Amino acid sequence: MTFYMAGAYTTMIRLLLLLLLINNGSSHDECKELSCGPNEPLISFPFQLVKGSQDQCAYPEFCLYCTQYNKTMIVLSTTSGLVNFFVSNIIYELRLLSISDPENCLPNKFLKLNNSSFLPYQFYSLSETKYSFFNCSSYRKQHLRNNEQTYLNSQDMITCPIYASNSQDSVLTLDLVSCTKMFDVQMSTAAEYLSYNQLRLSWPRLNCTECEAKGMTCKWKNNSTKGETECFDCNNKRKTIQIPNSLIYASTGSIFLALVLIALFKIHLYFRKKEEDQIRVDKFLEDYKAQKPTRFSYADLKRITGGFKEKLGEGAHGTVFKGKLSSEILVAVKMLNNTSGEGKEFINEVGIMGKIHHINVVRLLGFCADGIHRALVYNFFPNGSLQSFIFPPDNKDHFMGWEKLQQIGIGIAKGIEYLHQGCNHPIIHFDINPHNVLLDCSFTPKISDFGLAKLCCKNRSAVSMTAAKGTLGYMAPEVLSRNFGNVSLKSDIYSYGILLLEMVGGRKNVDISSAEAFHVLYPEWIHNLLEGDVHIHIEDESDVKIAKKLAIVGLWCIQWQPINRPSIKTVVQMLKTGEDIQLMVPPNPFRSMTSMTNNDQCTLARTTFQMEVIHE
Repeated sequence: MTFYMAGAYTTMIRLLLLLLLINNGSSHDECKELSCGPNEPLISFPFQLVKGSQDQCAYPEFCLYCTQYNKTMIVLSTTSGLVNFFVSNIIYELRLLSISDPENCLPNKFLKLNNSSFLPYQFYSLSETKYSFFNCSSYRKQHLRNNEQTYLNSQDMITCPIYASNSQDSVLTLDLVSCTKMFDVQMSTAAEYLSYNQLRLSWPRLNCTECEAKGMTCKWKNNSTKGETECFDCNNKRKTIQIPNSLIYASTGSIFLALVLIALFKIHLYFRKKEEDQIRVDKFLEDYKAQKPTRFSYADLKRITGGFKEKLGEGAHGTVFKGKLSSEILVAVKMLNNTSGEGKEFINEVGIMGKIHHINVVRLLGFCADGIHRALVYNFFPNGSLQSFIFPPDNKDHFMGWEKLQQIGIGIAKGIEYLHQGCNHPIIHFDINPHNVLLDCSFTPKISDFGLAKLCCKNRSAVSMTAAKGTLGYMAPEVLSRNFGNVSLKSDIYSYGILLLEMVGGRKNVDISSAEAFHVLYPEWIHNLLEGDVHIHIEDESDVKIAKKLAIVGLWCIQWQPINRPSIKTVVQMLKTGEDIQLMVPPNPFRSMTSMTNNDQCTLARTTFQMEVIHE
């Protein structure tokens, strides 16, 4: 409908302009004398005035142009190329055209004309005379001495050192001693005109007797050979284009009324759309206050994200775009890939996220299930993920500080505690890692990405699984092999421990440059750090205690056997302990690796690479 109205609008505008053009006549009128500006020559047949040098006219040699400074110009074709001249005067009775050089060096341009055939023009002169041309580039005065009285109109010898004079004139009299004679030329024009930057041309007589006898005007015939003319009746032209004013007024009024109606209709559509948008926003805000996810259409998401213009990031499960619900609410829209599984991860995440609300868990604002399109809408966090803030302590420009790291660690632990103990059914996240911890403007951590999460029964903490799930390097041993125990809430404790150790050391936990070289970097390194074999440079004594506490808690969380790991409630208590309470360092699991059977070690190594692992 909008497209149709826009087309009608354009058609009416064109019709209005056409009526105005018909009423006013064409831009080139053969019956009127035209001019480029004040004090410029009047232009009529045989000359035609065109808008630019690229415009075509019936006889190009008689085309005149207006410059941007309202000067009249003609372009003559010579064997040396096209040459531009100003037209200073036209005397139609004498067929006389006076031209001048825009560069004020007519003797130099004259040489091109004299050796060329620039039909249909000829030099205007009564007789042919011999003239001499001199090169006065070594002449240091601005004007010749004999022209001192009229130097305002004479040739500037500095900018134009080519001078022409009658061959019979004395070189001494003209003060041309310091000039070099170039050659003599027979030409039918006066040399003094050249020094005054004036040249006169004449054009042949055109036979318009027949047209004048009929009371008509001559004009060049279009689409014919050069030089052909035809008669043109200006009186009939005026009669044919004359339209009654009443018809013009009626047409203009109708078109104006139609434009007003179209404008009113478009205004109505605009405000109706704004009203629908406002209803949608009000519905969202109502759901927002009730902490209930809103269902968006795909068109809503396109409008929210401005056509998916600003991409925040891209992962294995989808692409995240920045959006805006209102001036105060910025969102991140995660467009999920069309993967197999009939959208189980999408349904799983919406089902879980729609029911949980905690300061340390990302809130699901809405979702989209429109045809093939699947999307999740979250709050936008300008600081991004925790992964962007993990740096070694000696990196003073980027390291966050031990107090801040401890606050973030406690916040993540509280978020996991809510998932494990604060919901109607315990939730195992299965993918706790720095990429899935977002930071708001005050660096409060928010656990995100519940695509792999799983609900547990209230009276059971273990769950059944058919395949490993999670991110390589953060998965608990029992997720890879049941030889280490059942998959349970303690699996999230292990992932959290690895994350905590990465925060302490400021580097990633695993090296996966090759399957053969795969090994866990942190746990043994942290044990060596606590035992004094490895050192981290920390200046403040209180910071040393925080770093040691975080390291000890992280090592307790990554014990091989799930039963040896603390619950998340105990983890929170350990992190909140004061400086006067000393935490006991757990046993080093790597020293006990020798007590593991060869079968267990081979099983762990094999499952690390052969089982189905879900990467983000």
